Amino acid sequence: MGAHYFWFNYYLVCIFKIMLFQILVLTFVSSVASLAGSFFLSLKKNWSKKFTLKLTAFSSGVLLSTALLHLAPEAIENLAPKNMFSTVFLAIIFFFVLERLVLWHHHHEDDCVNPKPSAYLVTIGDSFHNFMDGILITGTFLVDPKLGFFTALAVAAHEIPQEIADFSIMVGAGFKRKTALLYNLVSAMFSIVGAVLAYYFISSVEWLIPYTVAFSVGMFLYIALSDLIPELHHDDLETKQKIEQLALFFVGIVLIISLSFFEV
Repeated sequence: MGAHYFWFNYYLVCIFKIMLFQILVLTFVSSVASLAGSFFLSLKKNWSKKFTLKLTAFSSGVLLSTALLHLAPEAIENLAPKNMFSTVFLAIIFFFVLERLVLWHHHHEDDCVNPKPSAYLVTIGDSFHNFMDGILITGTFLVDPKLGFFTALAVAAHEIPQEIADFSIMVGAGFKRKTALLYNLVSAMFSIVGAVLAYYFISSVEWLIPYTVAFSVGMFLYIALSDLIPELHHDDLETKQKIEQLALFFVGIVLIISLSFFEV
């Protein structure tokens, strides 16, 4: 009996370690992909401006479809409707307050009255935002690895235009490119911290897992509807550019729908 108990515990420990490793890889790849993409796009300012709005349109489609077609149905399945929508509502309020107080949302470097303080505030806010990303990737992964994959993909998609904006603010505030990149790298690593802490905490409090999924819905809806999509209306564009944005918006949606047919 003792031997069976030992091997059973050993098997559980191995499973937990494998899950943690998968979560860390998923979170790390998501963070590094967004950071690398933003850095390379930021090397050429004109090219960066040209593609940022296109990336924003694509990211909007990815976030909306991930939130409403994957995460929301899973949350509704595991929570009472009142609890699910209350959690989504609280998430939206939470990120609105965070946006007002810490200023982690998209900026234009020309909008900053005091560039240096704004750059530091953006770094602090982005670090907390990345910390939350890690928590949500872990929470959704614990429900279903496929959900975790979609969450990580959505995080990477919206982080690229956000990191471009953050990088531009820091360079505009007088930071060297290497220094700005280092700040963004440290900020991105907070997602790993969030993922690890969430794994050990949420794993021991399983009833929180579906609430994490519902919270993810609120976060993605808020970012897409109050941050990314309004950014597309920031400048007057030619008809051709508007059509390109619409096309990329739907490409993001179709991508998420298409990926749902594959096992992850």
